[in-house]
Amino acid sequence: MDQKLLLIRTILGIIGNVTSGALFISPAPTVYRIIKNKSVEGFHPWPYHAALMNCFMWVFYAMPFVHPHSVLVMTINSLGICLELSYLVVFFYYNNGKTRGKMAGLLVVELIALAGIVAGTLIGAHTIEKRTKIVGSLCVVFGIILYGSPLSIMRTVIKTKSAEYLPGWLIASGFSNGIIWAAYACIRFDIFIFVSNGVGALLSLVQIILKVIYRNGPKPSDTKPSSELEIQSVV
Repeated sequence: MDQKLLLIRTILGIIGNVTSGALFISPAPTVYRIIKNKSVEGFHPWPYHAALMNCFMWVFYAMPFVHPHSVLVMTINSLGICLELSYLVVFFYYNNGKTRGKMAGLLVVELIALAGIVAGTLIGAHTIEKRTKIVGSLCVVFGIILYGSPLSIMRTVIKTKSAEYLPGWLIASGFSNGIIWAAYACIRFDIFIFVSNGVGALLSLVQIILKVIYRNGPKPSDTKPSSELEIQSVV
């Protein structure tokens, strides 16, 4: 690859690490609120489980024996794993026994699924190309599922004609993050990173449009806290 293009790709990857890191840190106010109030209130741990699995998959994808030259993808998702686990610890500590059991069970299922994917890929696919296709396809599936979570929120926004459900800075950051990683994927073309982030950027753009349209709409008293709507998906 041309050295200039490689430099541009590296710079985009570094910027992407910064924007992705900001998205990973975005639940901090929610977690702080839970710790301060000693209650999870109406917040749910399931989006954090989904984000954790998504990070696991991208770290595996970025391994040299799966998809070489993906160090920046690995670094940011490794940070994501650490942060998501820390958030889940807080949710586990302040939740009731029933939810704790569900959380522990889901984490076990995720780890078993991850181990099965890793073992199946390494045993069944003996070339970098095959491993990239298998793991990359799974990453896209997990990423789209995670990015698809705002669909219910968008329906609520349209129904209530209120944009209070959409935290502006968060969706703007998500849009920027998707664009940057999609551009990163175009230089040394990576269909899996491109599709995952292209879908994410498109969904974020739709949310931005809704935010503009309904920016002066009513503010219903039963609006959920915006921090509960955070999407933590990068790469």
